[in-house]
Amino acid sequence: MDSISPESSGISRRTVIQASVAAGLATGLSATAGTVAAYADSPGIQAGIDVTKTSDPIQKYVYGAFIEHIGTLVYDSLWSEVLSDRKFFYPVDTQNPSMKKWRPVGTATAITMDTTTPYVGEQSAKVALSRSESRGIGQTGLGLAAKGYVGRVVIAGDPGTHVVATLAWGDGPGQSQSVTLAVKKGWTTIPLRFTCRAATTAGTFQITGTGSGEFRVGAASLMPADNVKGFRKDTIDLLRGMGGFWRFPGGNFVSGHDWQNAIGDPDLRATTFDYDRNQAQSNDVGTDEFLAMCDLLDTEPYPCVNTGLGSAREAALMVEYVNGAADTPMGRRRAENGHPKPYNVKYWAVGNEMFGFWQLGYMTPAHYMIKHNLFADAMRKVDPDIAIVAVGAFPASMTVHRLSYYIDPSTRQIVQPTPVNVAYGSATDWNYRLLKSSSGKFDIISEHCYGTTQRFDLDQGKYVDVSPAESVVDSSRRGANYIKSVHENWDLFTKDFPELQANKIKVSIDEWGFQKASGLKQLFGLAMMLHEMFRASDFITMAAYTMGTSWLSYNKTDSTYSGAGVLFKLYRERFGVTPVAITGNSPQPTPGWPAGGDQPSVNAGSPTYPVDMMAALSEDGRTLTVATVNATADVQNVTVDLAGFQARPNGRLWRLTGTSLDATNRVGQPPQVTVAEATFDARDSVLATTPYSIEIRAFTRA
Repeated sequence: MDSISPESSGISRRTVIQASVAAGLATGLSATAGTVAAYADSPGIQAGIDVTKTSDPIQKYVYGAFIEHIGTLVYDSLWSEVLSDRKFFYPVDTQNPSMKKWRPVGTATAITMDTTTPYVGEQSAKVALSRSESRGIGQTGLGLAAKGYVGRVVIAGDPGTHVVATLAWGDGPGQSQSVTLAVKKGWTTIPLRFTCRAATTAGTFQITGTGSGEFRVGAASLMPADNVKGFRKDTIDLLRGMGGFWRFPGGNFVSGHDWQNAIGDPDLRATTFDYDRNQAQSNDVGTDEFLAMCDLLDTEPYPCVNTGLGSAREAALMVEYVNGAADTPMGRRRAENGHPKPYNVKYWAVGNEMFGFWQLGYMTPAHYMIKHNLFADAMRKVDPDIAIVAVGAFPASMTVHRLSYYIDPSTRQIVQPTPVNVAYGSATDWNYRLLKSSSGKFDIISEHCYGTTQRFDLDQGKYVDVSPAESVVDSSRRGANYIKSVHENWDLFTKDFPELQANKIKVSIDEWGFQKASGLKQLFGLAMMLHEMFRASDFITMAAYTMGTSWLSYNKTDSTYSGAGVLFKLYRERFGVTPVAITGNSPQPTPGWPAGGDQPSVNAGSPTYPVDMMAALSEDGRTLTVATVNATADVQNVTVDLAGFQARPNGRLWRLTGTSLDATNRVGQPPQVTVAEATFDARDSVLATTPYSIEIRAFTRA
């Protein structure tokens, strides 16, 4: 572990700062020669940290994750299935060559679809055989690793057929393996096992036969043998412990999803159509799989019920399936599906973005509040102990994302209506209506905050580029400003609705992220948003990052932590839990635009501009952690006065930085975003923050 302690090495603070700048330059970051003299010879920013003044603890649920069935997102990143359309939602033909699905092998006209007696869904594949030609079905372009694979084929056929399943990782001799399938007249599930000898992105899987008569295929599956309950071992290992909870299925998808289509034998779950994304949904990852995944990840599940096209009865049945005793109707069904014990899930999201024109089942606020109440009553009747999270939208959010456009359902085109700045307490203030009509029917209010480097122009009703261009630090603050706007809205609500605090109603940022930025610039934005949520720990107790799988960079067979993953691991593992007060002599700049939407009346951040600083004690109070975001090209000195905390000499430092502002981590390549650990002299009152870095320092109580 490298030391950067001036006291232990006998070098001066100026030398340390010079070394820090040199380190930044060595990694491709820019700094100026004048920086060293300017910050070495002046006190710079001054900050006071008073550990006797604390806020509510930061809940582990603030580090939560969101994942949605957007196309193949879940199936490519988490689920280990190799095959596409494995239950034949689409016909086996040569049409749409770019689509991932089954294709004919041999004479194409010999393959037809059996719609009379399909195994599952609307159709199964039927192959008319020949004694002289191998015929069947296959898939190409499979990503395979050099490892074992297991699978199964659900098949039926006439006597006298010879059918084999073949996995190939190349075209040459010894680059494929076949398994003979003992075909019977009735549907039979036959297990498969292969050993792939070389990695490829062009693997093939075929089910072919010769002889007389025909054979039919109802379903097929192929997974790596090291899969964990159907999930990818590599991504599960990386994500274990990352999220305080996982919200699923969530998103717009849930408003058209019937959860009962995705339980029971996966081969007998018919593929359905996702009308939100206009794509097929295999239903292979459903309620039980999601709950199993959360168990593997050692995290809390946070399911979302369908208040779009769904009903209160369906939601109540889902609660009973998940939490009901084994002698209840749905609990018995859960037990039959392999899980006798109730899952005992606490948090339930009742709907997703039902205020949005784009949402399946959207209705007016007045009508939706009736619907929410019906759902809440039905779900609590099944389990009174659940915590209900209501669909919320603060005026800031309604202005920025909700009334600024809508999607024409017939053309799927964005329509831009007259810009609207949603005023607090107005007819379009969704949360105001929620508090008036549904008080007592929820425990938590949800909010979605997507920060961006652009600003929302109230006159135009849309996001626009900032002109003249902002500095990196000011641009990175825009996401935190969004959180600050929500905070200002919350302060208004708590004054008019005292029951919020009396009933301990909290807020969950169910979706959040930082857009229009990449590399370190995105990480600065994310870190500042985390800081702003920490500052609101009295009411923001949950947050779900979009998407949890964005913590990874992955391909079909391998994965690694993305820059965002490195950032979240750093805060989750190193930052404290009890925020402490910070004062400073360098306030954030005065806003250059009127308050409204994502622009608060006072800019977000600590009074240590341009550094954003946050401090928190460990759970036992023995360690003080100080996080700094320096999104500038200069070393920023912060002179810190610690009140109520006597630190031991040796402190620990974790520094996140990258090879450039565009640094990112990609699977199969050396990481560009890394965290380095070092020691520092905790008796030195000056924190020299490295250019373009996110740092966490740990002071241990003497």
